This record gives sequence, structure tokens and C-alpha cells, in this order.
Amino acid sequence: MSLPTTLAGTLAALVIMALVTYLTRSGGVFIMSRLPIGPRVERFINAMAGSVLVAVITPMAVQGDWGARLALVATLVVMLATRRPLPAILAGILTAALWRLW
Repeated sequence: MSLPTTLAGTLAALVIMALVTYLTRSGGVFIMSRLPIGPRVERFINAMAGSVLVAVITPMAVQGDWGARLALVATLVVMLATRRPLPAILAGILTAALWRLW
């Protein structure tokens, strides 16, 4: 399927993407509202969250520059030290910004 590169094609693409996003998000809520959350389902959800995080971070660590790698290390160190995500994210952002500024 291809859309023309006109205003109508752009709007159609935006509407299709919005619809797909809405359906995936509301579909997940709909399914989880009918599924009893026992220990097995909770373990699955927790494992899935970690695997998505690894899938997002791994390409950045492998293909990123040294600023990205140092930001990941800084985030990991602060997260392990404080167990709070906001300071860890801040440390990663500051590390990447300072590396690129330098």
C-alpha cells in the first residue's frame, strides 16, 4: 500500500497511525480488564517490561556513540545506587549532554 505525497495522503497516514495506536492501547486495556491477574500473569508482565527496555537500550549501546554509552553507564550506576528512576534518567541526560558539549 502506498499513499500519495499530498496533503490528503499525509492526513490519511496520520489517521491510520492514530487508529492503529488507539486500537493497540485500548485493546490491551480491554484484554487485561478481562484477564485475572494472578502471579503467573504478573510475572509475565514484569518480564515483558524488562525485555522491552533491553530491546530499546541494546541498539543504543551497540551502535551509539561514546556519549550514549556513557549515559547508559551513568543511568545504571545512579539507578543501582538510589533505586529511583528520575535521578537516574537525569544523570544519563546530563552525561550525554556534557559529553557532546565537550
